Amino acid sequence: MDLTGGSTLARTSDAHPSDVVPSPARSSAVDSASPPARGLPSVGLSPAGAPVAGASAVGVPVVGVPAVGIPVVGASGVGIPVVGSPSAAPASAARASEVGVPGPGASGSGASGPGVSEGRVSEPRVSGPRAPGHRAPGRRAPGPRASVPEARGPVAAEGRGGPLAARPVVTELRLSAFAGHRSAVHALGPVTLFAGPSGSGKSTALRAYEALARLGAGDPLDEVFPDAADCVPERARPDAQGRRGFRIGCTVDGPEGPVHLDLAVQAEPRLRIVGERLTGRGRTLLATALRDPGRSTVQAEWHTAGATPVTRAPFPDDLLGTALLPLRVAGKTQGQLEVLAAAEQVVIGLRSAFACDPRPERMRAPVPPGEGRLRRGCGNLAEVLHRTHTDCPRRHHRLAAVAGAGCAGPVTGVGVQELPEGTVRAVLERGGRPATPLGRLGDGELRYLALALTLLTGPGVLEMDRIAEVPDAMQSLTLLADDLDRGLDGRQVGELLRLATGIAADGHIRVAGTVGERAAGEARRTPGVTVVDLGG
Repeated sequence: MDLTGGSTLARTSDAHPSDVVPSPARSSAVDSASPPARGLPSVGLSPAGAPVAGASAVGVPVVGVPAVGIPVVGASGVGIPVVGSPSAAPASAARASEVGVPGPGASGSGASGPGVSEGRVSEPRVSGPRAPGHRAPGRRAPGPRASVPEARGPVAAEGRGGPLAARPVVTELRLSAFAGHRSAVHALGPVTLFAGPSGSGKSTALRAYEALARLGAGDPLDEVFPDAADCVPERARPDAQGRRGFRIGCTVDGPEGPVHLDLAVQAEPRLRIVGERLTGRGRTLLATALRDPGRSTVQAEWHTAGATPVTRAPFPDDLLGTALLPLRVAGKTQGQLEVLAAAEQVVIGLRSAFACDPRPERMRAPVPPGEGRLRRGCGNLAEVLHRTHTDCPRRHHRLAAVAGAGCAGPVTGVGVQELPEGTVRAVLERGGRPATPLGRLGDGELRYLALALTLLTGPGVLEMDRIAEVPDAMQSLTLLADDLDRGLDGRQVGELLRLATGIAADGHIRVAGTVGERAAGEARRTPGVTVVDLGG
């Protein structure tokens, strides 16, 4: 049964008999369907309190009228009211009020403010093996040291629709109501740069991408959004219970085709995910909604398509439900397999991201040798070069060529010196001239080298949440680089963009970053670069 409407279910799938959740009473009234926005049904109440178009979902009573799935832009009086609406739903947008959290999944209008439990819910118990690519939420496993992966050509896999690209990648970012963004939908290509004047929301857009990536990796909501109130649209007014929030989403393409993930997050008075929806192939695969504001859970309902059409269970309200599905779905029916495949595609696509923000002041001093995994700030650049010099000489030599194109003076190689105190430092080799320690380079040169190294290596050399169970050929690393052009001159920007587009052409690495207007001009002249202009 499609999750967007239908009968009440009194039990869950036989695969998890312990997850039995009583179904709330359903209204006998049948609402007429209205065109959904991006597959999200419009649900709400008219100002007079009468039910408006929309079906019912996940057993969340809203002022006596159940709602199906994730309510999109809420009309006034429904659950947690909404800020903004997707441009694809003008009818819903007309009803939207400037208050609260944009829908998915609103609670009833009588949801409490004071007295809401601040307790945390532990990860659901599950019997049986874990699905590939999953780890316990909230914990980052360092994993064993891996050799530097070589670039590969495109790999194809058989999906249900025939041969499809095997590497899941994020191809769309949706900022329905997030900080200064309203009803924004941005297509993401292999190399995408957000451009615009200061204050246009470039860094905010990239922050939303990184937040989704961290949630996909299992990080708790409060760690992902420590300052969640700053993400609420400035014009959003609280509802009667003082609640406000924001809404983001993305699309991940891969073997299962495009799979859409949408989230509604309540930021005030308590941070929690109040609605989540996962859709693919025209079907709602997972929907969650806030049922009891006094508990630290949301009610989840996912597609089963067996003897029991859907399965219901409580999920923690501080973790991404999609990332929990491999723990909860048995994979015994065709519907369960469809849900698992879509969830794993989204998780792999989101987790395959590395935020790189080279800090030259941390890169100048010698460092102790270690496992050689580049950190976000690139302070251990010399340690990583020490590793790549041994593990991947071909890539290391290519880095030397790139260094020569972006650093002052002749460069014949990038070397590493082992110092008496047991540390290592990297140097630029100058042929017959003395080598130059990296500590003597300019800030722009250091940032240029660090970004180039990131593009030339891969997940095995980066300090990121690597999915060891998934082959490298099934993953496409996305480099997130805020203020990519900071400290770089035009020549360095051009060399980096040409390097990025060349490597991105085989699907091994993608780039999403932000640049100033001068670098944006260079990007527009570079084939293969998508520039998203946020200048108005």
